[in-house]
Amino acid sequence: MPKMKTRRSAAKRFKMTGTGKAKYKKQATRHILTKKSAKRKRKLRHPDVISKTEIPRLKILLPYG
Repeated sequence: MPKMKTRRSAAKRFKMTGTGKAKYKKQATRHILTKKSAKRKRKLRHPDVISKTEIPRLKILLPYG
């Protein structure tokens, strides 16, 4: 059986952790930062984890992740 292909768009956006969770960088951090509060920008700085219900869909996109 041939190898399954990884969806490259998903591979660039998500990284799997050792425990099977998926990390991603939050949006809205690229430009137009002057109108965003310091508290909001500080919260956007750290990576977030995908919810448990989305993991099965992500496993299809990243079969070897």
